[in-house]
Amino acid sequence: MIRGIRPLLRGSTYSGMLFASCGALASLPLLPFALLPVVAWPAAPYGVQIVLTLLVWAALIGVAGLARTTRRGLVPVARRLLGVALPDPVAVRRPASSPAGPSGADRWRTPLWLLLHVALGWTGALVGGVLVLAGLTLPGSWLGAEAGLSLFGWSVRAEGGWQNWVVALGCLLLAAMVCVAVTSALRWLAPRLLGPSSAERLALAAERELRLAERNRLAHELHDSIGHTLTATTIQAAVAGEVLSVDPVAARAALRSIEESARAALEDLDYVLGVLREEKAQTAATRTLADLPELLDRLRHAGAEVQPELSGELAQVQGTLSRAAYRILQEGLTNALRHGAGGPIEVRAAVAPDALELSVVNRTGTGTGMAAGAGPGAFPTSGHGLPGLAERVRLLHGEIEAGPDGPQHWRLAVRLPVRVSA
Repeated sequence: MIRGIRPLLRGSTYSGMLFASCGALASLPLLPFALLPVVAWPAAPYGVQIVLTLLVWAALIGVAGLARTTRRGLVPVARRLLGVALPDPVAVRRPASSPAGPSGADRWRTPLWLLLHVALGWTGALVGGVLVLAGLTLPGSWLGAEAGLSLFGWSVRAEGGWQNWVVALGCLLLAAMVCVAVTSALRWLAPRLLGPSSAERLALAAERELRLAERNRLAHELHDSIGHTLTATTIQAAVAGEVLSVDPVAARAALRSIEESARAALEDLDYVLGVLREEKAQTAATRTLADLPELLDRLRHAGAEVQPELSGELAQVQGTLSRAAYRILQEGLTNALRHGAGGPIEVRAAVAPDALELSVVNRTGTGTGMAAGAGPGAFPTSGHGLPGLAERVRLLHGEIEAGPDGPQHWRLAVRLPVRVSA
């Protein structure tokens, strides 16, 4: 019982009826054009004139629904007044060979919605209006005279008494139920006719996939950049503390390296946070293989012994691949600092005609062994480094190998397909 009355007490029921009535009123400017065939054929029987007018009126309403702007305007209003979850229409990218705009049944969804919207609006407005008018008219006692209602040859007279009040309340209740019925029908129709079409659902899914891929890429960028910076600065700070009293020049060099590493990490962090906030970041994180010498210099300032082997035209590697290669080497060097046992770190980047080959080789161990305080357990990890590298390489259609290289070394090797610029 209470569940049946609840829709009558909701404001959304009557806002939905308002939406239906607005659709009915919006169709009125088309009515004069629908009367033109009747004006041109005045001798037609009265019934034929009514049917002809309604058919032409419905055709004009359907034509209005073919405009793209019609649906774009209807969706936010329906979402607001009907309280249904309707995503905004999205632009569907189609091949140049296919016709623009929706095809098949999708083309007629908005015209059909308009026709049903207008039909429900007029039905609800007329039936509900008559019931409300009857509910206000039947209790004639408060009018001070006998009251009645006449409409289209149908009349009701109020002769007084409590029966009239009961009938009046029944009319008002029926009017409210008409609002519930009209609103419920529109809510049921809206997702099916105004909701996304099959092509739009595919476009929305593709857009969500792109957003997830971009956020995943940003997570990798942040992990590589911040993880490397924290590892390097920890080692540099330990080096500076060790040599501060005996070699101030080396200590100052380590502190400068900490400053440069922190500044680079802050730039990357600002870019990532700007994208996550959907704001336009001031600077873009565009570190490529051209920045590799700077990365190696920072490692040397941290006390690492780096032995680079760079061959080929690294500057000609295309931007996306170059940025990914930089991050791969950065992650490999970070792992070497965290888990290596000291000694030289061999870094190789070679551009072949069809591939870019990257490798990092270091001695195995449980700590860096480069400075006091940077030994085993100094660098807790999340365990996402190698899986993240593998995923990055997979997205670039490359190959990755990571594992022991002899009894005392660890080797990370990556091969990426490459096209050099002309």
